Amino acid sequence: MTTASLSKAQNIVSTAPTLAYTVAIPEPNSHLFAVTLHITRWTEAVLNLKMAVWTPGSYLVREYARLVQDFRAYDGDDNKTLPARKISKNHWQIQTENSKSITVTYKVYANDLTVRTNHIDGTHAYFNGAALFYFLPGWEKQSVTVTIIPPYPDWKISTALEPVSGETNKFIAPDFDTLVDCPVEIGIHDVYEFEALGKPHKLVIWGQGNANPTQIIADTQKIIAVEADLYEGLPYDRYLFLLHLSNGGYGGLEHKNSCTLNYIRFGLRDKDKYNRFMQLLAHEFFHLWNIKRIRPQALETFDYERENYTSSLWFAEGTTSYYDMVIPLRAGIYGAKNFLEILGKEITRYMMTPGRKVQPLGESSFDAWIKLYRRDNNSDNNQISYYLKGELVSLLLDLKIRTLSQNARSLDDVMKLMWRKFGKDEIGYSDGELISTIESVAGMDLSQFYTHYIDGLEELPFNEYLQPFGLEVRRVIEGEGIPYLGGRIQSENGREIIKFVEMGSPLQRAGIDPEDELLAIDGFKVTGEGINDRLKDYRPGDMIQITVFHQDQLRTLAVQLEKPQPIRYEVVRIDNPTESQQQNFSRWVKQA
Repeated sequence: MTTASLSKAQNIVSTAPTLAYTVAIPEPNSHLFAVTLHITRWTEAVLNLKMAVWTPGSYLVREYARLVQDFRAYDGDDNKTLPARKISKNHWQIQTENSKSITVTYKVYANDLTVRTNHIDGTHAYFNGAALFYFLPGWEKQSVTVTIIPPYPDWKISTALEPVSGETNKFIAPDFDTLVDCPVEIGIHDVYEFEALGKPHKLVIWGQGNANPTQIIADTQKIIAVEADLYEGLPYDRYLFLLHLSNGGYGGLEHKNSCTLNYIRFGLRDKDKYNRFMQLLAHEFFHLWNIKRIRPQALETFDYERENYTSSLWFAEGTTSYYDMVIPLRAGIYGAKNFLEILGKEITRYMMTPGRKVQPLGESSFDAWIKLYRRDNNSDNNQISYYLKGELVSLLLDLKIRTLSQNARSLDDVMKLMWRKFGKDEIGYSDGELISTIESVAGMDLSQFYTHYIDGLEELPFNEYLQPFGLEVRRVIEGEGIPYLGGRIQSENGREIIKFVEMGSPLQRAGIDPEDELLAIDGFKVTGEGINDRLKDYRPGDMIQITVFHQDQLRTLAVQLEKPQPIRYEVVRIDNPTESQQQNFSRWVKQA
């Protein structure tokens, strides 16, 4: 850098505004954050403040600005009110001529306990930066301090934000991206410190439940070791696992140096539910490489005001979902039998979703913003999750690479190469670069694979890819089979509501719709719980009379039953596997 350039850069830094937030929770039971933004060294006549409409890792425009209230702007020196107005849904504008110091105050309603929103009650306050803080257009790279004022002395603060030395409850983020990427937990929670691979980690647990911290930490250390071995080390100095125990909650959100997990409060003793929790933890931890650092070009620079489109979420999320089955197996948290059972459940979910025949995988990724998080009663008919199909496509790719290389290479090698090429230096990859990287490891042209299974609607050939490993997918039909109707029924306040009707099914052809109330079959009352027992008295081809309330109008419609459909799919060992198949299976599940 020349002397002139250095002088110019120093001048920009010296004249940059200082941004300091204060976050208070004066009345926790009001569910309101009281936020103050102090800006000094301001030199422009107008100050623009914008609220993000989404947060990275959760691809839905959530309109966080709708929760803002009591917005005020003052001159920081004389406390004079400054003219301010809202000029769009997430954009506030303040007239600041002659004001070098500005104070903005506002409140944010926080009563939504998810990993991507804000929540306050009498025991804690939790926030995500995108849902709480404004950004100043053009100054997103400016550092920001955050001072937190807990309502009670015994409330603790846990966050991956860097503390400011010598200050109490004050933290600093080098830029807005980091501020968004470091959620904050304030309140009555338990903190467990542990070490993994020589680096400090914390497990923070908020909420009542049956979590066993000792077991969770021991298994988490195993997961950290397995994933770090895959990626040749840990890309952080410290890491925070934040667990919210809630009533029926489920979810996770990844960050560069932390993750937030939401799980059923009493779901950590049952073995299957505990395994599912460890999959969730393995998934979010895997993301600290795959998406937080290895990310598509469309997510290289976040546009917080609008959708950031990419067709590669099948790899960012789907491949991560494949590994969240694989990592606990490698870590010894469960065995090969459990792994195959979990895989069978995922294939069942996929095969039971008719939308797999309608929406291609790449389109599922691209349309995440308008479909995945905005489900309706027809979603299963017209869409497929990029998490679900993405993990199964990743399974096929792993098996294909292993078969072609006699188990010398695998999807692991793809992840390692993606890390070296794109992740270490955080260079966004294009769809073409992703394809070429996978092809370089597979040693073959995968254009037909992409055409059929990512861009197209071909059925996934599970048995073809599983056969070299001595496995096959088998359909399970209960007993002699229950004639097929094509709907899902749920009890709601003593009423039997048809929640889903499969396109092309007997129910759909008869004119029965989702949200119709099921009353009777052939004149006799029936419940959703008892309908399968009733259907066992009939045979495929029989015509039955189904009585429903359709928009409060009583209807009796003729429905012709069809042949039984599978109730689930299982991944099982084939009879008499060859020595080669046994070796392939053994190497896969040991490496997997």
